[in-house]
Amino acid sequence: MICEVFFCVKMKNDTEQKDFRKFVMFFPRSKVQGKRKIKIMKKILLILLLTFLTSIHSFSQEKVTWHTDANAALQLAIKENKKVMFFFTGSDWCGWCIKLQKEVFNTRDFKEWSAEVILIELDYPRRTAQTDEIKAQNYQLQQMFGVKGYPAVHFVNVEKLDNGKMNLYSLGKTGYVRGGPNKWLEVANSILEKAI
Repeated sequence: MICEVFFCVKMKNDTEQKDFRKFVMFFPRSKVQGKRKIKIMKKILLILLLTFLTSIHSFSQEKVTWHTDANAALQLAIKENKKVMFFFTGSDWCGWCIKLQKEVFNTRDFKEWSAEVILIELDYPRRTAQTDEIKAQNYQLQQMFGVKGYPAVHFVNVEKLDNGKMNLYSLGKTGYVRGGPNKWLEVANSILEKAI
C-alpha cells in the first residue's frame, strides 16, 4: 500500500499558497492480508467454476419423456413396437417413490435405457390437482394391475387386436430396488429379457 503525504505551505502575505509533495511513504501489505485475499479469490473462482459446470451439466441432460395419457402412449408403443413401463407413484407424499425418482429415473443411465421403452406415469397425489379424466384412468389401471402399494413398476407388451382393442401382456413388476440405477436397471432388464 502506498500512502502519499501532502504538505501545504502558506506564504507570508497569506495570498500565495504552494502545494507540494513532501515524500511518499510505502507501507508493505502484511502477509496475513495477502493470504486472506488469496483465499477469498480461490473461493470465488471455485464457486464460479462449480456454477459453470452445473449449468453445463443441466443443459446437456435432456429430460425423459413420461406420458400421462395411457391410451395415447399405448398407441405410440404399438406404432414404434416398444414395450411399456407403467410407473404407479404418489409423487407428493410417497417417500420411496421420490427416492426412486431421484436415485434412478433422474439419471443418465436411465435416460439411455428408457429410449427403448414407452414410459407411463400414473400418479396418485394428495396435494397436486389432476383432471377427472386422469384420475379415472389412473384408478382403472390401478384396479386392473392390482396395485396396492407404491412405488409399483409394471412392464407390459401391447398387442392391437383386429377389432381395434388392445391386449396388455404382463411381463413382470418391480418397485424400489436398493443399489442405485445399476441394480434397478439390472432387475428391469431381467424382466424384459424374459419376454423376448
